[in-house]
Amino acid sequence: MPEIDPSFCQHLKAIKEVKLSDNHVCEECIKQGTEWFHLRTCQTCGVTLCCDQSDQKHMTKHYHAEHHPVIASAQPGERWLWCYPDEQFVEY
Repeated sequence: MPEIDPSFCQHLKAIKEVKLSDNHVCEECIKQGTEWFHLRTCQTCGVTLCCDQSDQKHMTKHYHAEHHPVIASAQPGERWLWCYPDEQFVEY
């Protein structure tokens, strides 16, 4: 993980290694029988859930329930992090 710009929030600066998932499904969508658009991986607990373009928005629901601040894209070829509370985005 490259060094994060000092102007970024403490949540992004705290990420030393990006957690990536081998899980290419949203487990919550599977349980509910719904579909997802893209996947995101929580950088606190490692769960992979669907993005806000998905009808159920499971990752945002996870943030509101657990207050885990940073997610990473789980999409092949995408390398970015997003901090929910500070609304900051960084590519890595």
